[in-house]
Amino acid sequence: MTMIRASRPNAYTGSPLDRAAERRNDAAWIDAARQAPEVIIAPVWRARNLLRGVEARAPEAVFLDGPHAAAMLARADHWAFLGLREGVPVFAVDISTEDNTAALMPDEAAGFADLRATMGLLNGQDASVLAHARGLMHWRTKHKFCGICGSVCEPTSAGHVMHCTGCGVDHFPRTDPAVIMLVAHGDRALLGHSARFPTSTMYSTLAGFVEPGESLEEAVAREVFEESGVRITNVRYHSSQPWPFPASIMLGFYADALTEEITIDPEELTDARWFTRAQMHNPRDHGFQLPRGDSVASRLIEDWLNAE
Repeated sequence: MTMIRASRPNAYTGSPLDRAAERRNDAAWIDAARQAPEVIIAPVWRARNLLRGVEARAPEAVFLDGPHAAAMLARADHWAFLGLREGVPVFAVDISTEDNTAALMPDEAAGFADLRATMGLLNGQDASVLAHARGLMHWRTKHKFCGICGSVCEPTSAGHVMHCTGCGVDHFPRTDPAVIMLVAHGDRALLGHSARFPTSTMYSTLAGFVEPGESLEEAVAREVFEESGVRITNVRYHSSQPWPFPASIMLGFYADALTEEITIDPEELTDARWFTRAQMHNPRDHGFQLPRGDSVASRLIEDWLNAE
């Protein structure tokens, strides 16, 4: 059994926040935190975060404080307490109903952009906070009504619970577990291409969602076989990564192939191949691309290549 450990933290991990969950139901404390002069705001607009320097490939997170933070909190469609950053309260706000966000910005160079556009170049702690804000606000916008009785839901617990005004049930933030795995056979690894990928030459590790009543190891084996027809063994954990695009947690694994013949599921993949380490060290020279640097797929490949 070859054990490959994560060489460094994955993107969107390593949050600097103390989530202070014990404070969420203390209405007086939360109200005081919202009105604190040092309060920090992580705004979200239509699933985008506030950034600058993205096009120059030098991205920076932009947080609001002072009068701008107070004004945005006062007019926000949705808000939630994220936690404390070195003792300072941090809130996420959703301003998606605003058509002119420029009027709310203190920095002309800042704008709302897809967090994935930063390609893992953003400061790790800031990226984690922005991902947290994006994921929580996405959940809030998708749970305005109760999935049981259809009644209106209202936020409680500082934005972390949606309480049904009809049947009284509490709805909690949802994260969908997905397994993602690098399958190896000797000096080769199995990578697939999906029509959903951003480029026609990108190949990545296989992945899929965990089904009810299924262990993570069983999900790895099922997904690999369903997508490629390859049987596997020796499933072993590597690392995890929050992936709020829109609401997943990626659970990274390695596995060893028992069979080599590939039979793809055309609904999942357009192609799957075995690639040698030499090819993966120089993908452009061999006519393909590897996944983006902020993904756990990239980290699985990187650590496998470095373990040779």
